[in-house]
Amino acid sequence: MSVRHGLLALLRRGPRYGYQLRAEFEASTATTWPLNIGQVYTTLSRLERDGLVSRDEQGDRDEQGRVRYAITPDGRDELDRWFARPVSRADRPRDELVIKLAMAVTTPGVDVAAVIRAQRSATMRGLQELTRALRTLDASTEAAQRLVVDSMIFHAEAEQRWLDHCEAVLARPSEENP
Repeated sequence: MSVRHGLLALLRRGPRYGYQLRAEFEASTATTWPLNIGQVYTTLSRLERDGLVSRDEQGDRDEQGRVRYAITPDGRDELDRWFARPVSRADRPRDELVIKLAMAVTTPGVDVAAVIRAQRSATMRGLQELTRALRTLDASTEAAQRLVVDSMIFHAEAEQRWLDHCEAVLARPSEENP
């Protein structure tokens, strides 16, 4: 999820201050994607420049000097287009683990099995932490938070399966490995 579109989605609920947006963004992502407040205000400035948000009609600043932002009609249209567009695999960041293992396999002197074991242990610890976190969520927890934690668990489980696959491929006699 882009920060840009995440902020637009939050603003669709109603006008917000920068600090409110940061707190609600982090709560929606179960605090798995912490935001720097500077990133929030930089993104708001760009959204304002692009005509997707505006300063709230209640005046530029409140009594504490805070600025409230509101989504514009163009911002609503942009958000609707984002929700309608599927996320492409090409739009996702590179997977550092895949790159690391590919480099380990082709770099002389690297114990690839040790790299895989270390990653498997770290992934298993992360999976256990996520499972504990999931148990602490209750019925009053927002669905968004639960879905984020569920997604992270599924990704960790898939990573474990992929590491098993890597071990199996590398265990084959070298003439079977391309």
